[in-house]
Amino acid sequence: MSNGSSITQFLLLAFADTRELQLLHFGLFLGIYLAALLANGLIITTITCDHRLHTPMYFFLLSLSVLDLGSISTTLPKSMANSLWDNRAISYSGCAAQIFLFLFLMSSEYFLLTVMAYDRYVAICKPLHYGTLLGSRACVHMAAAAWGSGFLNALLHTASTFSLPLCQGNAVDQFFCEIPQILKLSCSHSDSLREVGLLVVSALVAFVCFVFIVLSYVQIFRAVQRIPSEQGRHKAFSLCLPHLAVVSLFLSTGMFTYLKPPSISSPVLDLVVAFLYLVVPPAWNTLIYSMRRNQELRDALWKLMTG
Repeated sequence: MSNGSSITQFLLLAFADTRELQLLHFGLFLGIYLAALLANGLIITTITCDHRLHTPMYFFLLSLSVLDLGSISTTLPKSMANSLWDNRAISYSGCAAQIFLFLFLMSSEYFLLTVMAYDRYVAICKPLHYGTLLGSRACVHMAAAAWGSGFLNALLHTASTFSLPLCQGNAVDQFFCEIPQILKLSCSHSDSLREVGLLVVSALVAFVCFVFIVLSYVQIFRAVQRIPSEQGRHKAFSLCLPHLAVVSLFLSTGMFTYLKPPSISSPVLDLVVAFLYLVVPPAWNTLIYSMRRNQELRDALWKLMTG
């Protein structure tokens, strides 16, 4: 995947110049990382060990937790190590691997969130057909399609980006490798048009998924409004709204990061937006999707911890 340039490493953006702030950044990211590992690890273990949770909804939650663990492990450990050792370097191959894994896991997660919206639609709007439409084989096929689509998306973007000749230095204005920052290092704008075109296509696919999610929730809200019990309506809304809120945050920050005009780009703004869509969802998805008003999962988790 070499582009023929002499670049052997990239220099990532440092969070701080002083040693004290570097250690503060290391401690903050370490706390977030360990919390994400613990939360998602508990969810994976609980769902795997408790046969009562072997249902489509929990199967997708398990897959989501695996993706969250992978996505946050792709970037945070390297950033923490650089802060701890006062280093900014990442190898050329390491940068390519980071971009591929990041795109693979984040794309797969978004496609899986789309599948989860369909799961909620069937559960609320077509409960009598739930077992037929979302059998074990169908769930595996949908999850595999999400992961496979994410893999293909990552492969195309990584191959396209790292085939470009780079001659604008090796400094990346971000704390991890990402495509927009690598494109800034390309020798000319015409060289990067192919990758920009792929980004536009990916954005359109993401928009189609978003429209599907919105339409699913329109049908869900209509069905919920017909529920005679106020308690039943409140429970249904409380389970649906967090999912829709996180999807909106996930998509809006991602679209803003990859498609924002260069005129409003700045290292500080890019850093804040990247933190929002890279670190916050993996750390909070477990709480939002699994623990909110989910007594069944809490009981299984307590049983696992207490033996």
